[in-house]
Amino acid sequence: MKTLIKERWMAFGERHPKLSKILYQILYFYIFSMSVTVFQYLVFTFMPYLLGKELAGREFMWPQIQVTLLGHSYKWNILGYEVARNEFGEVMIGGGLGYFLSYEVGSFLAQCINFPLQRNITFKSHGNVYYQGMWYFIAWVLISLVCNAINGLWLPIAQEYFSIQVYNLLVTVITGGVSMIIYFAVFKIIFPEE
Repeated sequence: MKTLIKERWMAFGERHPKLSKILYQILYFYIFSMSVTVFQYLVFTFMPYLLGKELAGREFMWPQIQVTLLGHSYKWNILGYEVARNEFGEVMIGGGLGYFLSYEVGSFLAQCINFPLQRNITFKSHGNVYYQGMWYFIAWVLISLVCNAINGLWLPIAQEYFSIQVYNLLVTVITGGVSMIIYFAVFKIIFPEE
């Protein structure tokens, strides 16, 4: 069975080299991206507990624009997250500086894993690794800001209704989805094949 699939893929590749190449890239891009997305979810979920309630209770937000959405008033941020509190006003794990650090560390480590996989296996690039790394880092910073801005709109509301595991899943889906769309286009530019 494996041999038959390989033979058919090779025959397809000979008839449609450009299409087979893009399909190969999309498949591996998706597999690697989903793998690091699972890794991100684990970091987003467990690292806040390692950092503890002290950091979860420390406010770290910018630009702190007051917003009312769906009857909830909160501060919208591009950087940072509001402190999560239970119905008694006690600090909960899943917000504040602790969650922001977990988000950024998880996202950054996931991209440190993703970069060599995408560069070397998916796109088989032999370009200047420093140039590619610089553009990859710039893309990561911009994507992080966009995702933080999106998450800043709905996360304060979600913290009131869902457990950290549930809203981490939503954060992961948004971050992974936005990242996958933007990174694929970025990779096609920064990972030329030689």
